Amino acid sequence: MKAIVFTRYGPPDVLRLAEVDTPRPGATEVLIKVHASSVSTADWRIRASAFPGILWLPGRLMMGLFRPRNPIPGVDFAGEVTGTGEAVTRFAPGDRVFGFKGHGGNAEYLVMDQDAAIVPMPEGMGYRAAAALPFGGLSALVFMRDIARVTPGMEVLVLGASGGVGIYAVQIAHAMGAKVTGVCSAANAPLVRDHGAAEVIDYQKDDATRPGRFFDVVFDTVGAATFAQARRVLRRSGAFVPLNFKGREMVQSLVAKLTGGPRLVIAVSGDTAADLQELSQMVNTGRLRAVIDRTYPLARVPEAHGYVQMRRRRGAVIVDVIAGGDTGASVTAAR
Repeated sequence: MKAIVFTRYGPPDVLRLAEVDTPRPGATEVLIKVHASSVSTADWRIRASAFPGILWLPGRLMMGLFRPRNPIPGVDFAGEVTGTGEAVTRFAPGDRVFGFKGHGGNAEYLVMDQDAAIVPMPEGMGYRAAAALPFGGLSALVFMRDIARVTPGMEVLVLGASGGVGIYAVQIAHAMGAKVTGVCSAANAPLVRDHGAAEVIDYQKDDATRPGRFFDVVFDTVGAATFAQARRVLRRSGAFVPLNFKGREMVQSLVAKLTGGPRLVIAVSGDTAADLQELSQMVNTGRLRAVIDRTYPLARVPEAHGYVQMRRRRGAVIVDVIAGGDTGASVTAAR
């Protein structure tokens, strides 16, 4: 099968298209023909070994200390089940599925355990749109629901509101009954408003953390604010929730617990079938739409990595593993 592979960490040109063996499913695994995958922030950070701050060593130990442990990138995917192990009961050949594996999505086939983060695709949704959901959608869901603990009536500020995680955080917080203020460029303001933001702040003209505004949650998806800046606009019971953090934030989080006032909550998101199913239900009920910035063929994944690493994307960047993949319903084309 064709796959993108990398055998060392580095810039996008360490990625290359190659012929590799097609995997075979084990007893509890399913074989999936991948129609579409994506290139996310996680993908470029893994490829470049660009783990932030004190997470660098744990990241390398997890991903491979001297070389990539998993040579095929692509954390999420959408495709069709083409084979199953003898003990599989949850899926059958022909099922359209999407999921999050952490690697292997930029290939024509992959295998996953039936109990891993894999579920049927939302009704009427195409492969491209489904592949746009797992990374950004799961991150946003876990951070809004479990970490920020958003409830109806809260006021939520999302920094990087048009990005791969931010555009889903806006929608999910809005669906949870919060009043959402998104921070992005003026060019991206219509997109963010259209997906649930009650107010949009142009970061090029205004400082979203200037005194005078008040929020219950500040969710920073792009590293745009410090805790000191966030505190200026947080209510006393509020929380600053950065998507990425370094050692400084870990210390500040502990100090904030001791001194009282606004909290700094640091955590990492997970990936479960139950959470994917919740995203699917939100799509089916019209509360969540996939957002796609650009689509690249499999052979141009290195170019896609370069674009994503610029950190200017609007929504997800999709890889057509099978040329001419369908998009389907419940999706916004960001460009």
